[in-house]
Formats: sequence, structure tokens, C-alpha cells
Amino acid sequence: MENLPYQLAEIEISYKPKCKAAERPQIDSSQKAYQILVISWDLNKIELIEEFKILLLNRRNRVLGVVNISQGGIAGTIADPKIIFAVALKACASGIILSHSHPSGELGPSDADIRLIKQLVTVGRLLDINVFDHIIVCADGFYSFLNEGLI
Repeated sequence: MENLPYQLAEIEISYKPKCKAAERPQIDSSQKAYQILVISWDLNKIELIEEFKILLLNRRNRVLGVVNISQGGIAGTIADPKIIFAVALKACASGIILSHSHPSGELGPSDADIRLIKQLVTVGRLLDINVFDHIIVCADGFYSFLNEGLI
């Protein structure tokens, strides 16, 4: 093999859980997912800026972690499918629950929210990663796409 005039980066994938699988919370409802998600939000900013996070789940719907995907302004934030699924793949997640905040306090989804969830469910199917729900988080409650029949 000849010497190349350039160097390539080595890619390494690792996952280091901080607790045993049996100690992780298990998601069995949108209410439980919301309870876990809302503690990851800075409640001083929830009515100020929009954020997008994902809850990573193993095959038994136990929480692997919560990941901050993006933070935006008052009217929106970017939810890049490549980043969302790159994180899920790196953690070997079998499922994800999407979530974002609505600083306005309006619980209902926008047309853009509905288009996004359809796109992400399609991508998830291709990668064999279940998109179980999309939860809109507000200071006073939540909206579940699953509960409302939109997933």
C-alpha cells in the first residue's frame, strides 16, 4: 500500500451509560415521557425560546438519555433529521420521542410541526428506529401527537 499525501480521521463510536438498564425509567405513556422531558428544560427560558430535544429509548422503552438537538428564537428552531437520527444511531436507540417547546404557550401543532413529524416517522421506518411520539412542551402542559392520532 502506498503512502497517501493526506491523513484521514478515525471514527469511533462509543456509548457509556451512567446507570444499569433496570434503573432507567421506562416510558409507558405520553404523560411519563412529558414528566421526564420537562425536567430537562430550563423553565426560566421555556416561554422565551423554542428548543428541540429527543428522548432516546432502548427496545424495552427504557430511557437512554435526553439530547438537546437545537435552540432557536421565539418563533422557531431547526430540527435537522440528519442530526436527530445520527444521535439515535450512535446511542443504538430502538426508538425516539421527539419534543419541542412552544414559547407562546399554544399547545397545538403548527402545519410545519405536522409536516416534520411525517418526515421523521418516514426516516425512522427506513432506519428501523420507531418514532413513538412528538410532544410539544409548554410551561402549563403538553400536546402529544400520539394521543391526538397524528402518529
